[in-house]
Amino acid sequence: MTNPEKLSIQGRHLLNRRRFLGVAGLSTTGLALTSLLQSDGLLADEIKTVGGKTPIRPLINADKPYLSRQPHFETAAKQVLVIYLPGAVSHIDTFDYKPSLYKMHGKKPPGLPAVTFEGPSGNIAKPFWEFRARGESGKMVSDLLPHLAKHVDDFCFIHSMSTKTSAHPQGENFINSGFTMEGFPSFGAWVTYALGSENQDLPAFVAINDPRGLARSGKNNFGSGFLPAAFQGTDFSAKSPPNNLRRPASLSKASDRQTVDLLQRLNARHLGKYPGDADLAGRIASYELAGRMQMSVPDVMDLSGETQQTLEAYGVEGGSELRGQYARNCILARRLLEKGVRVVQLFNGSDPSGGNGITNWDSHSNIKKTHAMQAEIMDQPTAALFADLKQRGMLDNTLVVWASEFGRMPFLQANGTGRDHNPGAFTCFLAGAGVKSGHSYGESDEFGFKAAKDEVSVYDFNATLLHLMGLDHERLTFYHNGLERRLTDVHGHVVKDVLA
Repeated sequence: MTNPEKLSIQGRHLLNRRRFLGVAGLSTTGLALTSLLQSDGLLADEIKTVGGKTPIRPLINADKPYLSRQPHFETAAKQVLVIYLPGAVSHIDTFDYKPSLYKMHGKKPPGLPAVTFEGPSGNIAKPFWEFRARGESGKMVSDLLPHLAKHVDDFCFIHSMSTKTSAHPQGENFINSGFTMEGFPSFGAWVTYALGSENQDLPAFVAINDPRGLARSGKNNFGSGFLPAAFQGTDFSAKSPPNNLRRPASLSKASDRQTVDLLQRLNARHLGKYPGDADLAGRIASYELAGRMQMSVPDVMDLSGETQQTLEAYGVEGGSELRGQYARNCILARRLLEKGVRVVQLFNGSDPSGGNGITNWDSHSNIKKTHAMQAEIMDQPTAALFADLKQRGMLDNTLVVWASEFGRMPFLQANGTGRDHNPGAFTCFLAGAGVKSGHSYGESDEFGFKAAKDEVSVYDFNATLLHLMGLDHERLTFYHNGLERRLTDVHGHVVKDVLA
């Protein structure tokens, strides 16, 4: 037998018979208690979401976080284009036709509020543009958007959207990240966290900002929140390419390639010393992607190969300078989707100095002039982008989302020329993979003031978008601060009637 004096104190304790029997007895008691709790159904089960489902957290290779991953279930949509219009588009002046507004024009019926977000309310005002029946479906659309109106038979409108805030920053946060507060992952970040990307030489998620700048909530609209930073949107536009990718003129292409190869070998050697360090692996993956983008981004941003017919269709020339810049952004969006980028978020509108209809759709005064100005920028290029995707067969696997943060009131403000914020009802539309065509879902009331039939909350909207991407919104989670966090928080139902 080994000399007990050479054993450690812990070793001598293990050889003590009384201690062994005591530990064994307590262990047996613990096993018995576990068995009893299990038989009574009181033993804690595996982690569950609030809805009682088992979370699905994607298995992510820290060395290659952008690798394509399988969805929760098979679906037609493999990519998504989100066209986001900050400032709140007036639904009753675009897609939500309300005959009662004509009947009550200039009057103030009972039941409508005397004061709204920006102050006293005025009288009911009919649409500032005439509505006409469009397409084979006969969908009523105003003359404000004549180019998009040509495609209504391909769109699926949701007229009963509602939100829980009437402030722009919170409204943008809510529809783009599922929470009114900052610091939560955006829709695009959730999708790329779950699915990765088909192209390893470009970001999985690209945010194309408006030529005038960022929207009110800035990068929170495409941020990663508490998800790994690899899944945040990379923002650039046709006007403003990514920073720091251009090779210095003094460095040859061959020397640059040799430098990148050397860095890869050094990074691999360094990572080998710290196996399992996900943060280090993620940083290296980010740097390596930046290196690959030095060659991939100039190629995807080079529009010189586009035909004159394409440039004319998008409206690159012949309109305002802003329309031309936004049109180039639309072409860039198509080129990114062609390259396999998973999520492209295209912004139409910014907020560098308060908006108020000049830089976005927030028309508190002179709505006829300001909405017309924004429509001139957005309508033709957006319609051309949709037509281009359709002509190329890309709508078979691309989901298109057109959205704003809330709507506008059916009555004028006290100034008599603008419409105030309306969180009670607004319109968004979907198109492409997995969505019904030529369909309208839900209704607002007779004035477009409140959602009246089949109300769709922002939670429901985001749950439906995730479903269309093959993801269960109740099971796609990330454990953060003791909670299984979701894009839809603890709410949301898939709107099945809009699914093809």
